[in-house]
Amino acid sequence: MNQSTSNAPLNRYQMLVVVILAFTQFTVILDFMIMSPLGDILMKSMQLTPSEFGLAVSAYAFSAGLSGFLTAGFSDRFDRKKLLLFFYLGFIGGTVLCGIAHTYVFLVAARVITGLFGGVIGSISMAIVADLFALEQRGRVMGFVQMAFGASQVLGIPIGLYIANGWGWEAPFLMVAVLGMLIAVLIVFYMKPVNAHLGIKSEKSAFGHLLHTLAQRHYRIGFLSTALLSVGGFMMMPFGSAFAINNLHITEQQLPMLFMVSGLATLVIMPVIGRFSDRIDKYKLFVIASLWLMIMCVWYTNLSITPLWAAILLNVMLMAGVTSRMVPSSALVSAVPELKDRGAFMSVNASLQQFAGGIAAALAGKIVVQQTNFSPLEHYDVVGYTVVVFSVISLLMMYRVDRLVKARMKSSHEAKMPVVQES
Repeated sequence: MNQSTSNAPLNRYQMLVVVILAFTQFTVILDFMIMSPLGDILMKSMQLTPSEFGLAVSAYAFSAGLSGFLTAGFSDRFDRKKLLLFFYLGFIGGTVLCGIAHTYVFLVAARVITGLFGGVIGSISMAIVADLFALEQRGRVMGFVQMAFGASQVLGIPIGLYIANGWGWEAPFLMVAVLGMLIAVLIVFYMKPVNAHLGIKSEKSAFGHLLHTLAQRHYRIGFLSTALLSVGGFMMMPFGSAFAINNLHITEQQLPMLFMVSGLATLVIMPVIGRFSDRIDKYKLFVIASLWLMIMCVWYTNLSITPLWAAILLNVMLMAGVTSRMVPSSALVSAVPELKDRGAFMSVNASLQQFAGGIAAALAGKIVVQQTNFSPLEHYDVVGYTVVVFSVISLLMMYRVDRLVKARMKSSHEAKMPVVQES
């Protein structure tokens, strides 16, 4: 690792890009995550079963995965700023449709449209990060960008819940859409074109470029690692609020506090983990976080009636495991593709991540059982054990990614070393 690069401060424009991408991710993640705290309200207001609610959550993920595959071949042929703006505006439109939905079918359709646009935004953002920042800086940058995960809990989800309690479950989606329009203005006027990759000419067609990306063995290892990681990460999320209310006996008034405190802890943890990720071995950090997550999953999913303070503490400990493995894994996977394939790789990677999330939500919906809309969730502990199994497999796959990245960095370093001529 180049220690000077690792410690170099970001310039003003780089910081601006980080802020824009973080706010963009904030709205996209909030739009997806708001389904979890709204889950109990939705299930009761629309009389949905866990399986039906799981489908509503997975509809976004499946359509997001499909859009990623459809755009992967084109993603390296355009300025990444223009791509980001196009898909972000489409995401805002889909979110507005969610806010005016009044039937289950309309809601599912709106989630599909939102996913078609929103599912590509994360991959474009990661490609921009990989283009503008050296590997030794990416842990720090990923930590800040992915603070959106915690910020959505600290600010977005509690505010969304308060708005939903006062004006109905549709209102939080309209809130996200209004915020999204403000961020779109920032992208238009303050982000410079991101088009260095366009200088690398490719003779392949868009479809050929996609096939080329899928054909690379080391790319497929990165894809599979991300997909397995996502299955474990998404399984518990959809039924988080229903479990808290019906099993832990947290009230609807206390629920915003539960999400706010755990999100605030994430805001503190993310930058710290990002800096650690740039200074110590990323895979070792991923292993520690994964082991912690496995312990907390089993503990949390086996809880029954729990005081609010204890539920908050355990939720913070659980989220620490979830978020602490996101940063090093994202930084490692971002180092797998070459510059000319980076957009396509990130699109396919995000697609598989979304597909995996959809499968996880649907699978959790099949595992979890609820006798009535006010009964405790049953078999939520089985979801926790399933997360552990996927986490173990993810450890093995991410080890292979780590080996690939280190081998590539070593060969790149050796290639740059001057050749000593014998006299």
